[in-house]
Amino acid sequence: MLFATRPAAAKLAARGVANRLRLGSAASAVDVDTQKCHLHSKNVDTTTSSPEFDGLVKKTFPGALSNKDLVQRVVGVLEGKGFTTENTLLATSLCADELARVLEDEFVSVYGNNFNLGGLSGFPFAGNTGFGAMAAHIPDDGFCLLVHGPHVGICKNGVVGKVERQGIALVDNCCGSAIAASNYLKGITHGGAQITAKLQQFSDFQQGAVQELILPFGKRLSDADDRMHELPYALYDSQEIIVKDIVKTGSGGIKKGLALLGGIQINTAPDTDDYFHPLRFDFYDEEGKKVDSMLSSIQ
Repeated sequence: MLFATRPAAAKLAARGVANRLRLGSAASAVDVDTQKCHLHSKNVDTTTSSPEFDGLVKKTFPGALSNKDLVQRVVGVLEGKGFTTENTLLATSLCADELARVLEDEFVSVYGNNFNLGGLSGFPFAGNTGFGAMAAHIPDDGFCLLVHGPHVGICKNGVVGKVERQGIALVDNCCGSAIAASNYLKGITHGGAQITAKLQQFSDFQQGAVQELILPFGKRLSDADDRMHELPYALYDSQEIIVKDIVKTGSGGIKKGLALLGGIQINTAPDTDDYFHPLRFDFYDEEGKKVDSMLSSIQ
């Protein structure tokens, strides 16, 4: 399988990004029993999870794959559909957080620069207009791979909704936008929300939209055993409705085919692998009809 053959990917390789598609097996020791998360610098050439931490992530998120395993499996399946580095446009709808760029860069190292459809929490804020513009950029007689979903952190002691960040001693919230929206919703369902005359602020309209889009999931989150674990899945279900509508509306712009990969990004410390829990992997033909579910082929 050949990676990083497009010019854009070559530029990323020069910056060391393409090396995230590593095949090395060196493991860094991780003490998953510690009660505190510690900060480490990230080396994209050698970053890998210890078997203990890998097991912790996969126990917490059954079905999760490391980014490197995900990309290799997805690229292999799509090669069988005719997707190549030359005829495929990568589109993403992922959170604005820099941690979301890790998965994005993994796919960029294969297919070249991506068309960004996403905003806070991974919602496709570019909408129908953005999708239409993206579709016009698909190579003639070519394909599009669209990767979308919210993200969540897990730190080394297994706490979900937190993550170590490079250069920051404080273990930070992840996803901050999602947690803020969850707290807003909790204020409504549990009381304490403040009455305000401000319905929407243009300077923060994306966060306002995230808060509105999560409203239908108030009871689901309140009933969850682990609210932070359930939060990204609720956000995903909300995003799925929007993504399906955008794809349906813009289906006339699909050229030879569209592969839609949706799921939950799982961000970890700077010195460990990131993960992805795939929840859908579908293929749409040139008429915009879903003709194949490929999820089982990458699980």
